[in-house]
Amino acid sequence: MAPSKRFGKKSAVAPFIGFLLILAGLAVAQPKANVSAGKHPNLAAAQRFSQQAYTKIIAAQQANEWDMQGHAQKAKTLLDQVNSELKLAAEAANKK
Repeated sequence: MAPSKRFGKKSAVAPFIGFLLILAGLAVAQPKANVSAGKHPNLAAAQRFSQQAYTKIIAAQQANEWDMQGHAQKAKTLLDQVNSELKLAAEAANKK
């Protein structure tokens, strides 16, 4: 009986650790919403969509056990760049 109890603990701990890692990844890496919706509603909407896409990519990575040959991670990196460019676009519009 001892081996099955030990196996039960291990099988419960691994998903929990995976869940914590995913939450940490969402908190740290997700693009920020830093464009004013009042001043730039279209840019702010684009930023929201990029955040939603980022979250969906993480869900896809989870569903595929993170085995997507690096393409999902590259897409997340590109979304980070999109987010930065949207912020720069808003700042450029503010200068006018």
